Amino acid sequence: MALALALGRRGLGRTWPNPAVGAVIEKNGVIIGRGWTQPGGRPHAEVEALRRAGDAARGATLYVTLEPCSHHGKSPPCADAVIAAGISRVVSALEDPNPEVAGRGHARLRAAGIAVEVGVGAAEARHDHAGHIRRMREGRPEVMLKLAISADGKAGAAGRKPIAITGDAVRERVHLLRAEHDAIMVGIGTVLADDPQLTCRLPGMAKRSPVRIVADSALRLPLQSRLVQSAGETPVWAICGSGAPGQAESDLRALGAEVLRLPKSAKPRDLRHVLGLLSAKGITRLMVEGGPALAAAFIKADLVDEAVLFHAPTVVGADGIEALASDAMAALTSRLKHLSSEPVGADQQDTYTRE
Repeated sequence: MALALALGRRGLGRTWPNPAVGAVIEKNGVIIGRGWTQPGGRPHAEVEALRRAGDAARGATLYVTLEPCSHHGKSPPCADAVIAAGISRVVSALEDPNPEVAGRGHARLRAAGIAVEVGVGAAEARHDHAGHIRRMREGRPEVMLKLAISADGKAGAAGRKPIAITGDAVRERVHLLRAEHDAIMVGIGTVLADDPQLTCRLPGMAKRSPVRIVADSALRLPLQSRLVQSAGETPVWAICGSGAPGQAESDLRALGAEVLRLPKSAKPRDLRHVLGLLSAKGITRLMVEGGPALAAAFIKADLVDEAVLFHAPTVVGADGIEALASDAMAALTSRLKHLSSEPVGADQQDTYTRE
């Protein structure tokens, strides 16, 4: 199961709207097949593992990080493929919260005479599949907030001038975090001040860049920004209010960006509506990267499920931009459990998560 979990993590950020599942087939103490959910969500992990195992799968044990599906979607049920392959035992980490599955896959396997064990590696699987679980149960993606904080509590220099707070090791870590999420969100203020790319720029991982989302109630996203100019290569979505200018929407769409309008009944800063829109589009894992106003809004709405805080020894100065107001930081660290601390170069990473 540990191997199945590790394999499943290869798909994080690439399989939405499907979960990133891992599967291993073992027979007589030998691993004869491995699989993980492929980009775009198909083929599923079980099908990949069965394909690699071939006829040797008959009488073997399948380890899988999430219940095999039992419904006809864009592909046949994995439970049927497992039965047809002659698997004799299935060890599954979790029951799938998808109402179209919800125990039916395990039941179908048992009805076919397959021994089924559920719960091995459940805690790790719940963490890895948190986005899928959250989307199924709450109709929103799992939200991870990333913040870089200087020694004096700042996130930027006065006047929003660019400044490197953390070192190269943290920047590489952040790029990896981007690759593991379906989408990354920033506020329009960050775009106007920094003109960011928001891509994964680790060697050979450009294609792992997430969908780039801008919270932009009035559609001020500049057409010449690096985001819009690269929308044809990596998707860009602008989320705006119902009253945003129609011409701005047309101009953005002409350059390949997508515009998502909130309904008239929703206020532009209603983050639950925003997350509902993203869930409807299939997003399961959202990384919120900037800036301080957007971070504070997510904290105030109690919509942060995980926080990764990078603390740097850098001192910005009294006129710098606060990373978070003291009450917002207190709310964040009191609602979430401190999971770990580790050095990242000269900086420190602190990770928090919901209980």
